[in-house]
Amino acid sequence: MAAWVWWPRGYGINPQDARQVALGYDLYNLHCASCHGHDLKGEPNWQVPKANGELPAPPHDASGHTWHHPEEQLFAIIKHGTARFAPPGYKTAMQPYVGKLSDAEIKAVLSYIESTWPPEILERRAAMLKH
Repeated sequence: MAAWVWWPRGYGINPQDARQVALGYDLYNLHCASCHGHDLKGEPNWQVPKANGELPAPPHDASGHTWHHPEEQLFAIIKHGTARFAPPGYKTAMQPYVGKLSDAEIKAVLSYIESTWPPEILERRAAMLKH
């Protein structure tokens, strides 16, 4: 069974949909790349808090932890911001995109991000999220 079989699930994120991925690419570069990088590599030392206590923007490529999270959680973080889901004291510059991006646009961004992950990451993610 290919790792991608579980994607559609009716949620609307589909890294195999070329139009959705292209839209997501454009939206990512417009709204996300200034912090997360045009190459999806995030800010340097993304796991080390800055002087103000905020964690830097993490990478969304295979080197980061984005692929560890279910799509529903990633969607909610983009839409409502990280603070709503983070533990007390967690500091981040990630703001909510509700009212800035539609649900379909958020799903397009996630489709683009997922489209960049190599097969081995997709397989590990699929196995991890089954549990």
